[in-house]
Amino acid sequence: MFVTCLDLEGVLVPEIWIAFADATGIPELKRTTRDEPDYDKLMRFRLDILKEHGLGLKEIQDTIATIDPLPGAKEFLDALREETQVIILSDTFTQFAKPLMKKLGWPTIFCNTLVVAENGEITDFKMRLPDGKRNTVKALQSIGYDTIASGDSFNDLGMIQSSKAGFLFRSTEQIKKDYPNIPAFEEYNDLLNAIKKAINE
Repeated sequence: MFVTCLDLEGVLVPEIWIAFADATGIPELKRTTRDEPDYDKLMRFRLDILKEHGLGLKEIQDTIATIDPLPGAKEFLDALREETQVIILSDTFTQFAKPLMKKLGWPTIFCNTLVVAENGEITDFKMRLPDGKRNTVKALQSIGYDTIASGDSFNDLGMIQSSKAGFLFRSTEQIKKDYPNIPAFEEYNDLLNAIKKAINE
């Protein structure tokens, strides 16, 4: 019995923080998990910038409302769900994810939660568990599932390397160079075929 675990941003939808950086004209917010392996450090950096500029949850949600899934993402997800159970494992937050899940046909997502003050300021964040993607894969394996995983960033490597089969998708040249043993794909059809092959092996 297989469960396929997919990253969200960069794999199925554009990077939320990059879109927000473009919308606000704050280039520092373009920094993502492709650039910074330490997610806690990255989020503290982001929250400091939001506070400095007086920006809160509403402004980010307004940007998210304009984001559509990447071309072909919903079709890929629909086809994949015909082959295997799918869970999206993301380091994003429930307050960000809901409108994107609607556009993707309501797939299952495991993610984290923001702490938001009454005035809309994001004051903190709560991670579901430490090293959430890798530990979720391990938990699924502990109840009898084989896992397949795919993502694009540093924070996806744990779940990819811990799974029966793992793939990079539209990753950076540096990550692909540093992890040449992980098959890397750029097109949904190629990723879908690789997952199908892994299921049938």
